[in-house]
Amino acid sequence: MDFRVPVRKNQVLQQIVERINQDEELLQLWRCVNINSVDRLQLTDHGIVHIKIVANLALKLVRMLAKADIEMSVVTNYGLTLDDAEVIVVLAACLHDLGMSVHRDNHELYSISLANPKAKELLDGLYDIPQRAVIVSEILHAISAHHWDQSCLTIEAGAVKVADALDMTRGRSRIPFEAGVTNIHTVSAAAVDKVKLLPGQEKPVRVEIAMSNSAGIFLVDELLKRKLRNSSIVSYVEVVARIEGEAEKRLIEVYAL
Repeated sequence: MDFRVPVRKNQVLQQIVERINQDEELLQLWRCVNINSVDRLQLTDHGIVHIKIVANLALKLVRMLAKADIEMSVVTNYGLTLDDAEVIVVLAACLHDLGMSVHRDNHELYSISLANPKAKELLDGLYDIPQRAVIVSEILHAISAHHWDQSCLTIEAGAVKVADALDMTRGRSRIPFEAGVTNIHTVSAAAVDKVKLLPGQEKPVRVEIAMSNSAGIFLVDELLKRKLRNSSIVSYVEVVARIEGEAEKRLIEVYAL
């Protein structure tokens, strides 16, 4: 496996990344997730590619917020560190969709069941038992809160929730779209070319979304807006979406029921 995030000087995160890359069970669970998501339900990717993107986006969001002097919840409530917050968001991103290996419906609940022992396994020996209990609890909260209608009680959970929604580019829908699956999810994802996280003009984080077709507005309005509004970081993020080029790209020729 080639799971990577920019660990910088976070030594615990470095060890966790190494453990993830050696975890055959976790890799297989991600494959099982995509069997249900892509092959059986004809939805967008929720496997290893999605996991890598969400983990990197969540980590970047946390670091951008910290740079703007926004304190992480695990620091405020438990006296832990930004490094610990980074561990939480990366592991929550890695484990948040495991429940889709069981079923798409209510997958957040199944994810918690699978993530609890896996998180403890990946953290084994890196923290003492009380600290590990805190880290695991924060990971599980972020997983439970990643659905759009669940409230986020921590900054870390908000970062994971928004990062999950920001994985909306055409690569995510490539497999079902190229296989001829035409629905609003695959078409709208095919319309989004780029998503960038930049320092904001009025807020710490600016999300810029470049689209080739206005169908991409579905993901921005129905997915990102709902998740951002119901996150703990809504007041720190501004979003701008625009269509690049003079003409919209044609995505489908005919749609028939």
